[in-house]
Amino acid sequence: MVYHPFHHLGLKFLSVCVALGLWFTVAGERTVERMLTVPLEWSNTPEQLVLVESPPGTVEVRVRGTQGRLSQLPEGAVVAMLDLLPLAKEGVRYAHLLPDQVRAPAGVEVVEVQPGNVPLKFEKLMSKSVPVVPLIEGEPAPGYLAGEATVEPATVQVSGPESTVKRLTRATTEVVSVSGQRLDVREVVRIGLSESNLRVPSPGTVTVTVPIQPRTVERLFTAVPVRVRGAGPRLSVRLVPAVVAVAVRGPSGVVEALRPDQVTAFVDLAGLGPGRYNRSVQVDPAQDVVAVRTEPAAVQVTIR
Repeated sequence: MVYHPFHHLGLKFLSVCVALGLWFTVAGERTVERMLTVPLEWSNTPEQLVLVESPPGTVEVRVRGTQGRLSQLPEGAVVAMLDLLPLAKEGVRYAHLLPDQVRAPAGVEVVEVQPGNVPLKFEKLMSKSVPVVPLIEGEPAPGYLAGEATVEPATVQVSGPESTVKRLTRATTEVVSVSGQRLDVREVVRIGLSESNLRVPSPGTVTVTVPIQPRTVERLFTAVPVRVRGAGPRLSVRLVPAVVAVAVRGPSGVVEALRPDQVTAFVDLAGLGPGRYNRSVQVDPAQDVVAVRTEPAAVQVTIR
């Protein structure tokens, strides 16, 4: 096939013109400098040390490039990088931020970083076990009480800067509400720590159980008749006094609904013959209710 240098001459001429136009546009574009606020990222934190005073989250970077290139920079295109490993030593250290520690796209020159020095403070990493204290709020339903809350596990291993961990005496939980409850409350909640630079093992949760029980009240029944049990046939029994007062205790709803005829006081005379005796008064209370005392505690019994 014979080559014809003048074949499609118009298209070739147009391509050359476009290329020259682009070159003149770029070559003629003004070079400018601009200050950018960029993120500061760090890496290689030493295992046995913890960073107490962290570097700032951003720094100011002065960059140079064409006006068009700088105006089209996407967010995150320029990032300052800091390697902590060469600085890892207990105490205060100063990191020097240089232009070559800034990542920038092609066509963008990093001229300066401000601040040029960043103070860092390292402390020894320490761990210890502390008790977990649950935070409980609210009141159960009327007539009910919240018992003592329990936590599982009861302790947690906390790690962080030595000075902070030494001061730590406990960890707390998210708030557990018992408002309006009639049944036991059991929730899985996250552990809370007083300092942001403290850590707990994953998943960082505990189970809090709060027992909810009926509120116990006491009620006094006066003039309860004392009955006789176990007396032999054809024997006459006389009690002095014939009535006593009985104090009972139990869940508020049960005690408040209790009728006087549901409280039975008696003396047991099984095996006794004629004579005079002092016998203790016993009580058959209703279900879920206990007798706490009788007044008097004993009566005089005459058997004939």
